[in-house]
Amino acid sequence: MKDVLPPSVETLRGDILHHLTYTMGKDPDHASVYDWRMALSFAIRDRIVTPWFASTRQTWEQGRKRVYYLSMEFLIGRMLEDAAINLGMRAVCREAIEGLGQDWHAVVENEPDAALGNGGLGRLAACYMESMATLGCAGYGYGIRYEHGLFKQGFDHGRQVEMPEDWLKQRHPWEFERPESAYPIGFKGTVEKRDGKPVWVPAETVIAEAYDMPVIGWQGHWANTLRLWSAKSVNEFDLNRFNHGDYTAAAEPETFARTLSRVLYPDDTTYQGKELRLKQEYFLTAAAIADIIRRHLAGGLSLTDLPKYVAIQMNDTHPSIAGPELVRVLVDDHGMEFEQAIAITVETLGYTNHTLLPEALEKWASYLMTAVLPRHMQIIEEIDAWHMRNNPSRPHWVGIVKNHEVRMGELAFICSHKVNGVSALHTELVKQTLFPELHRLHPGRIVNETNGVTPRRWMRSANKELSHLITDTIGEGWEADLDMLHQLEPHVQDKGFREKFAAAKRSNKVALSNWLMETQGVKVPPDALFDVQVKRIHEYKRQLLNILQTIGEWHAIRNTPQGDYLPKVKIFGGKAAPGYQAAKEIIHLINDVAEVVNNDPYVGDRLKIVYPANYNVSMAERLIPASDLSEQISTAGKEASGTGNMKFAMNGALTIGTLDGANVEIREEVGADNFFLFGLTAEEVVEHRKDPEHARHAIQQSQTMQDVLQMIAEGRFSPDEPTRYHGLVHNMWNSDYFLVASDFEDYRRAQAEVDEAFRDSDRWWRMAALNTARMGFFSSDRAIRGYMEDIWGTESAL
Repeated sequence: MKDVLPPSVETLRGDILHHLTYTMGKDPDHASVYDWRMALSFAIRDRIVTPWFASTRQTWEQGRKRVYYLSMEFLIGRMLEDAAINLGMRAVCREAIEGLGQDWHAVVENEPDAALGNGGLGRLAACYMESMATLGCAGYGYGIRYEHGLFKQGFDHGRQVEMPEDWLKQRHPWEFERPESAYPIGFKGTVEKRDGKPVWVPAETVIAEAYDMPVIGWQGHWANTLRLWSAKSVNEFDLNRFNHGDYTAAAEPETFARTLSRVLYPDDTTYQGKELRLKQEYFLTAAAIADIIRRHLAGGLSLTDLPKYVAIQMNDTHPSIAGPELVRVLVDDHGMEFEQAIAITVETLGYTNHTLLPEALEKWASYLMTAVLPRHMQIIEEIDAWHMRNNPSRPHWVGIVKNHEVRMGELAFICSHKVNGVSALHTELVKQTLFPELHRLHPGRIVNETNGVTPRRWMRSANKELSHLITDTIGEGWEADLDMLHQLEPHVQDKGFREKFAAAKRSNKVALSNWLMETQGVKVPPDALFDVQVKRIHEYKRQLLNILQTIGEWHAIRNTPQGDYLPKVKIFGGKAAPGYQAAKEIIHLINDVAEVVNNDPYVGDRLKIVYPANYNVSMAERLIPASDLSEQISTAGKEASGTGNMKFAMNGALTIGTLDGANVEIREEVGADNFFLFGLTAEEVVEHRKDPEHARHAIQQSQTMQDVLQMIAEGRFSPDEPTRYHGLVHNMWNSDYFLVASDFEDYRRAQAEVDEAFRDSDRWWRMAALNTARMGFFSSDRAIRGYMEDIWGTESAL
């Protein structure tokens, strides 16, 4: 495909003014920042459409195999600058918009983050879509067009409060509505026998309507499609009821439909929440399968050839109903025999496992599955029986339907020809601890594809200071070949290069310091150590370990204020699921501690704690380039991979972490001398848990830990409610499942090593620069090449 040449500044300026007038209906004298941002977005979008159409035509003409990536989350962030960079238009766009009297940064930052995800799972899906486009892998992403996404996080006296995201209150310029691509999706009802065959008669039906977003690859050579489904009512409005005065009932059909695509991950602590979540997962999956089958048949292809032309990747267990749904479509709608249908399904589907946590491997009560998807429950039982027949040595405790539950992880495994972990350690644990019996029955089915992140977004766009230094040092092209970063290594020995590297980092830290002052009202010294932990709040990720150690530092400063303490800024970010009370309690504690520490005159600038609310992609793009230390401190054996750890290390932050997830491979790549390791190994964690007194023993051996827990228990950080954290302290002494106490002292030791290294600035910048130079392996391009070869069986169209 031909290179897409950027337009001249004059041409683009004319296009912006055209869209301002004829798309937005404004003249320049009365246009708001929003109007200018929309006009620029449409001008950029116009230049994506040509390669998008060309890519689609080439896929059809060459009969290429398509990859369909099913995910409940696509955390895409802002699109304007990202698209401009991939098209090679950023400089032209900035000059054009500033020539029209507008502030470039104000225009870019006017764009809201698309609220289509929560954390690493969704951001990984976004990176993979961008890398598929960059590599010319013909693909579709399928997700849900959430009106409100997860939620907008706020704090009320330190407590997390959830508010609806409002990103769709404004027009979304990057999407195209496709009303012609709409499918009925059924729920509940009965299964009847007609001519001896089962027929599902749903009691509820909604329409899945498509909205398409083009995803442009690096340099604009290829574009794929992210298709998001919005739920619409079959009957928008009951006029008869309305005319009889029953206004609420008249809108019930529309309300029910909108509920399906309104919120990501509804609180599933209630039966209603569980039912809604299962319906959402089926809604996404059934619409995607219907679209895939329609497109396949429109090409004049036989369903028996589906695996030759179609690869469906299930991103975690959320879309794992795809197996039974594909079987249902092949058997019920197209008259195929079950044995042939399940064989085709297995060859078509792949399953990416993202977790070792039992609670995250979804299980649905059999009665709920039967009530919501009665035909699918029959098919699931048939798949389970088929698998048992074909694997008579399968142990009795293994299977899909056990103890009145449907195990979605086992369902996804059995319905897939490949199951992949997302880091070397995680993949081995999937084999050994998660699916050991299924691995024995299907050797070779489990493969590893270590996660990666796109350097276009997470270096070229997010960290312009560092990107310019890299290009000035090794030349252009590294954005599409991240292994080129190794060419930086000889330059790391040059003091002048290290000084430039440090200057780039300081520039980012100054920018972040200014932003924190403007938005949080907290003044932080840019020359302090910026120690950052941003990710979903979960007990296994151990934000609690971080804040307990921080309390210990504060206590030391209070006790010996004359000491020589390294100035430090502790930055937290992340949301807790609405129903996850333990995680919300940790958030409250962090904010309570921050309130005390930040207002302590004895501490001053030596220690600050900042927790900006509503962590999202745009905030990450501020925090990560400015970070000195990356906190990757999960309990060993619990984090599948992580992707934040990769973004931090690429941007020159050193890692303090356990041997968990991709930390293992990061440490191997950057070198053990450039990684602050602490904590129990995954094997040692298992052994520690065998001692019911492990927490008590660890606390008794640490005077600092005892002091910290005593201060919390006394209400030092919650004087308005001294007993607020008694439950947390009790859990630490008597349970501590995630072994915070057992790793506490070793974590303190590693933090002391961090302080020592940071004081030696030349040593620190040598280590930081080597981190960047050795992170080429963690490009999402490398990961997608692995999927294409090992799982999808497809090649680049470029």
